Formats: sequence, C-alpha cells, structure tokens
Amino acid sequence: MQLQVRLLHSDGGSRVVLVSAREGERFLGSALGEAANAEEAEDRARARLLASLQSSGSARQPRQAPAQTPRPPSPPPAPEPLAPALTPEPMPEPQPTAEGRHEDPQDWSAELTHLDLQLRRLGWDREREATYLQRSFGHPSRDRLTAYADLIAYLQAIEALEPGADPATVPVPLRRADLLDQCNLLLRQLGWDGAMGRTFLETHLGVSSRQQLKDADLLRFNMLLEEETLLGVADGPAAPGPPD
Repeated sequence: MQLQVRLLHSDGGSRVVLVSAREGERFLGSALGEAANAEEAEDRARARLLASLQSSGSARQPRQAPAQTPRPPSPPPAPEPLAPALTPEPMPEPQPTAEGRHEDPQDWSAELTHLDLQLRRLGWDREREATYLQRSFGHPSRDRLTAYADLIAYLQAIEALEPGADPATVPVPLRRADLLDQCNLLLRQLGWDGAMGRTFLETHLGVSSRQQLKDADLLRFNMLLEEETLLGVADGPAAPGPPD
C-alpha cells in the first residue's frame, strides 16, 4: 500500500492535509487532517485513514510516496516583475441559475486579465508562474487549464499570496474536483443517500446543495463527514448518492 500526501489548504494558523492510499492502480481511500502545522495535520490524516482502512479490512503496512508537505520558506530572490504593481479590479462572479448552480462563462478574458494583474502584484515572471502551476496542476502552462473551476481556484489562491512569495513553497489551490471526489467517497462510506446528505448539509452549513458551497466550505463539509465516519455513523440505505 502506498500513501500520497498533499497540502490542501493553508489559512492563518490552520493547515489541512489530504492523505490517500493506493494498492497499485486501485484506490483504497483517503482522509483529511487539520492542525496548526502541516506535519501534525498529516499525522492526523494518516491516523484517520488507517483507522478507516482497518475497519473495512483494507489496511496493510503503508509504503509512503514522497510527501508534498511544504518546506520552510527561504527568502525569495528579487524577481523581475512583469510590470509595475497595479491595483486589480474586482473579478466578476459567475451568475447562478434558478436551481442555484453556477454556469461557467464562455468568455474567460476578464479572469485571465485579473490573473495577470495578480501575477504582476506578486512580482512573478512566467518561469515562477510555471513553477507554481506545475506544483498545483501537474503542468507548467495556464493554457492547459481547461476547467473553469480550476482557473478560479488558481486565481483565488494567487490573490491570497503576498508580494514576493516563493512559488516553490506557498500553498497550492484547492481543487473542487478533488473535494467532490472526497465528498462522494465519504458519503459512500457512511451509506447515506442524497436525502440524508442534503439534510446534513442544511443542518451544518445552511444550504441544500454542494453547488452553493465555496471550495473552503466544501472542504469543511468533507471534514464534518469524516468525523461522522469516525463515529461509526453508517446506518443509511444501501444505495447512497451525493446531495447534488
């Protein structure tokens, strides 16, 4: 069994780490851990994952893949900025449909322009941006961002960084597809159908659909579901489904 570690979120004094387990090509499960530092968050995620795998009879001695936890940042070299720092205009928000879902815009030019302004604010050239994209999405070019959700996650992560931040060590963006996959897995482990998941979502976060959650709130919802799995609350119906 091989463990893979990824830093999902870094905000103030909170770090969230995702630990996933695989046996060859087979995905065994994953778990989240939250703490004040990445190392402790990773330890908590490992403990949760192994407890979950042991309860399902899937646990074996893990072989750890190279961890992706951040190294202590070193003072960055003075970069060559793309242009003098500019004050960006607010980024337009996608408009919700009548069902509460967000429709992806066809024209991304406003978001890409806003991204360029943010990169200038940070003082990142194309090489530094490529370093960050490689860490975040597994490729060095923004032209290969084909999902609007990934572009927004990238932009939101960039907006939170300070000028001169080192792209090799700063936190990578939350990726909504990963969060939704994690959420679906947790719902299956609990044995909850869509109605049960929706009730839990409304009770704890005050919305009826995951589409209404920002990425950070979806991450929090996953952590609440994970707490339920640790409590052994798995008395739902046999055909579970996500709450939209």
